[in-house]
Amino acid sequence: MGSCTAGGAYVPAMADESIIVRKQGTIFLGGPPLVKAATGEEVSAEDLGGADLHCKKSGVTDHYALDDNHALHLARKAVRNLNYRKKLDVTTEPVEAPLYPADELYGIVGANLKRNFDVREVIARVVDGSKFDEFKAFYGDTLVTGFSRIFGYPVGIIGNNGVLFSESAKKGTHFIELCCQRNIPLIFLQNITGFMVGREYEAGGIAKDGAKMVTAVACANVPKITVLIGGSYGAGNYGMCGRAYSPRFLYMWPNSRISVMGGEQAATVLATITKDQRAREGKEFTAEQEAAMKKPIVERFEAEGSPYFSSARLWDDGIIDPADTRLVLGLSLSAALNAPTKKTRFGVFRM
Repeated sequence: MGSCTAGGAYVPAMADESIIVRKQGTIFLGGPPLVKAATGEEVSAEDLGGADLHCKKSGVTDHYALDDNHALHLARKAVRNLNYRKKLDVTTEPVEAPLYPADELYGIVGANLKRNFDVREVIARVVDGSKFDEFKAFYGDTLVTGFSRIFGYPVGIIGNNGVLFSESAKKGTHFIELCCQRNIPLIFLQNITGFMVGREYEAGGIAKDGAKMVTAVACANVPKITVLIGGSYGAGNYGMCGRAYSPRFLYMWPNSRISVMGGEQAATVLATITKDQRAREGKEFTAEQEAAMKKPIVERFEAEGSPYFSSARLWDDGIIDPADTRLVLGLSLSAALNAPTKKTRFGVFRM
């Protein structure tokens, strides 16, 4: 559909079947500027490596497309002739539409991430028939876990309803173990500020309980798909299967934010450190100085925590319309289930 130059030329040349769009696609080891510099020859991109040349003379490409739509039609015909049947390792059921319209998601979540919402309302607008068999509903209730189906495929859903405590982390670990044992794909719906902090929680073992969940996520070999529907901060990104934990796909909603911590929190931490340092030196740290220090930090976090900043650097697989979440998840599950699922072998869960 476009230019394939130098090493990029080998992509279509090594394919089973290649399609090229006339007056648009080109394939050459060296483009016109390089050819002129190396040999002195002047030649247009079309004459050097266009569709007419490669379909009629060189034989590098196999199919001649008139435009992009024609090229996609030819690609579908090629796939139809692959003689491949997907062998599913999961059960399927007839597809049911959710009971509630997807466009209600805009009002449920919204752009203000400080406003609380129930992740079950999101689940009800994504899963088949809005049916959700919740697991441990009254324990560790800041994490919602349960079984459902999306386009007939079984899924285990893990969604945030607040900060992660020891109880919610252990609940998540238990649920991930069940899904791995039953070969059920996992869907993570992220809206998480992180794991709870403070003396009481450290004494209660939040570090090792959080590590249990992170271990389970890291080791799980069932297909994992993550959607950032709100905030994604700190170790909460780890526990909810952020990019470093190898989800097959990771998508972001336009309202989502991702960073090590929120801009306000980062600014406050750095301001506190500076204030303490000045106090030790016997120097004053005024409110005006604190505000001046915080302002650029908050602005930078806001800019770099944007999903567009993230997506532009390929840290995710794209920003999706919330109303399209169900369709995108269905397509992603279908794609992921083409590959055989490896047996999960967990590491050590510290007790």
